[in-house]
Amino acid sequence: MSRSVPAPAPSAAPAAAAPPALPRLWPGLAVALAVAAGSMLLAPRVPGVSALLLAIVAGIALANLSGVPAALAPGLSVAGKRLLRAGIVLLGLQVVLGDLLSLGLPMLAVVAAVVTGGVLGTVALGRVLGVDRQLALLVACGFSICGAAAVAAAAGVTDPEERHEEHTVTAIALVVLCGTVMIAAVPALAAALGLAPETAGLWAGASIHEVAQVVAAGGVLGGTALTLAVIVKLARVLMLAPVMAVLSLQQRRRGAAEGARPPLVPLFVLGFLAMVAARSLLPLPSPALDLGAALQTLLLAAAMFALGTGVRLRSLLRVGVRPLVLAALSTLLVATLALGGVLLTR
Repeated sequence: MSRSVPAPAPSAAPAAAAPPALPRLWPGLAVALAVAAGSMLLAPRVPGVSALLLAIVAGIALANLSGVPAALAPGLSVAGKRLLRAGIVLLGLQVVLGDLLSLGLPMLAVVAAVVTGGVLGTVALGRVLGVDRQLALLVACGFSICGAAAVAAAAGVTDPEERHEEHTVTAIALVVLCGTVMIAAVPALAAALGLAPETAGLWAGASIHEVAQVVAAGGVLGGTALTLAVIVKLARVLMLAPVMAVLSLQQRRRGAAEGARPPLVPLFVLGFLAMVAARSLLPLPSPALDLGAALQTLLLAAAMFALGTGVRLRSLLRVGVRPLVLAALSTLLVATLALGGVLLTR
């Protein structure tokens, strides 16, 4: 994405020549939020498609059909970073520790094994396939934890300067592609294997990438499967915090050798945990929770639109087939770990 910035003012009168920062941000922020709001209105009419997906598609379309006006660049940069992290913080309001504990320790152990095995296994597969390490790590986090939000969170920790923004967009595109396939694949395979609805719901929640995709698959399964699928998925969402903390620690060690020391635990991860604690321990009213959920979707969709404007389809096509193979194998790995674990707990 082009990030044109006004030239610095002469040293004799810097204050007079430099425009205020906030007015320069508003055009890009306003467009991102407007597209996000439109995506939220349209998403319920398209089964299995989330507002985040619609927003990133809109960003890609703008970037490749007409180009991104330079006036939008500063605000879009903020949307892709700060709004993203604010949205991840609010994502914590979806997680209720009591609901997760109701799954039982064996199922929670399965969730931990799926996330850990999925991340480590996908990174290892990426090494074997010769996929760039950063891209493999983003795919690993997105497929193992919570889709696009996990990809963007991992990118914010491991690539804060956005030197490899194309990897972030590629990983999100792969999450969308493979997760959409899983919406139909998991119910079909569950029926072929003769799984009970409850077992199929646990499997869907432990294996499908995005929360919205899990909801879509759970709706196909019907009955209590949807509730179980969502609870298990939110347990995977909670794993976002420890995984990001580990990645931050690795970056901190790597940065120490280079003279830089990023925070031990990113602030947005602490904010996410604070929201989890608030939802779990405080009697928050339903209107506040509904508002938090809507605001979370709005912020994340705005961030996805901003990320989408950085996509150049020609560059994406040059990535080659190896990331696609990695995505397919990672999906298979996570689904296999999830199914094996769920069957052991039944």
